[in-house]
Amino acid sequence: MSTLNPSAGPLGARPTGGTGPLLGGDTLTSGRLPKATTWVALVASAIVGFAISVLATGAANAGLTVLFGYVLFLLIMEVASRVVEGPRQASDRRAGNLIIGAFLLALLPLGSVTWEAVSNGMARFDPSFFTNSMRNVVGVGGGGVHAIYGTLYVTGMASLISVPIGLLTAIYLAEYGAGNRLAKLITFFVDVMTGVPSIVAGLFAYSLMALLVGPGAVFGFSGSVALSVLMIPVVVRSCEELLRLVPNELREAAYALGVPKWVTIVRIVIPTAISGLVSGVILAIARVIGETAPLMIAAGFTASLNNNLFANPMMTLPVFVYDAYAHPGVEPAPYLERAWTGALTLILIVMLLNLIGRLIAARFAPKTGR
Repeated sequence: MSTLNPSAGPLGARPTGGTGPLLGGDTLTSGRLPKATTWVALVASAIVGFAISVLATGAANAGLTVLFGYVLFLLIMEVASRVVEGPRQASDRRAGNLIIGAFLLALLPLGSVTWEAVSNGMARFDPSFFTNSMRNVVGVGGGGVHAIYGTLYVTGMASLISVPIGLLTAIYLAEYGAGNRLAKLITFFVDVMTGVPSIVAGLFAYSLMALLVGPGAVFGFSGSVALSVLMIPVVVRSCEELLRLVPNELREAAYALGVPKWVTIVRIVIPTAISGLVSGVILAIARVIGETAPLMIAAGFTASLNNNLFANPMMTLPVFVYDAYAHPGVEPAPYLERAWTGALTLILIVMLLNLIGRLIAARFAPKTGR
């Protein structure tokens, strides 16, 4: 009859310490790489990648250096982690390094565009650009105040059209459309409108205004209609999904107290989702504020400041940038400088709208805790 060792485990087996994968220990409790290993491997990979790129092309090449260095870094970390930490930790590190690499790769275009816009746009980022239009200006001078005002007018009117329609449609789909055939039909058309090319929206707005007003109806409101065609589906889809994320327990608690459904939506559902709703609206505005093709057709071109949405063509920043870049004068430098400054201004407007949206969302978001 065998006796159990009191110092042994529950099955009589004495537990063994983690001795690492090389000695057959548990890979979950094996050793860890020093914290400096990642940085040492990164520096070594960059040096070797630079040397390989020079040998391959005969000159320094940033793209090849990053490519070869990243591949070498993955190989070094894979081998080192498998030897020291085991296959489980090696797989975890490999996945983490691939995710970080994909994130940095996605940042490259954004960083490149930001750098180019800032470095080239600062040449005309002065008070003259924001106080003068292009009326009677050829070559050096002028500004884009007429395009800035036009962008704010057209996008603002498009928002006034799209946000109420999109939000009310989203409320219907999320709160009243369960099992409703009409809701399914609306969802289908919203999905179809999401993929409509922007130039089709411009042609639709131009044709609609031509039927209502007459041929040659090119003015700011027509551009707002074109942008609203593109904006409404984005508002509907984003707001609908956010309203569905509101817990049903909140609705049921209100119904149990005898609160009507419309009051529940106005006083409970919308305030709970207000942060996400504002973010969805800002996303929709950012989606359309840089559109060029529909505004070229519906809003037209002009070199003068126009404060009337319902008469005469109205210039916007995207069209201003396109026109300055596509049709430079005999001396193209001033036109290209104005184009880059217009692009930088458009980026700053989108950033400002995003900041305002975050402040509004933080101000009206439901309070948590005491």
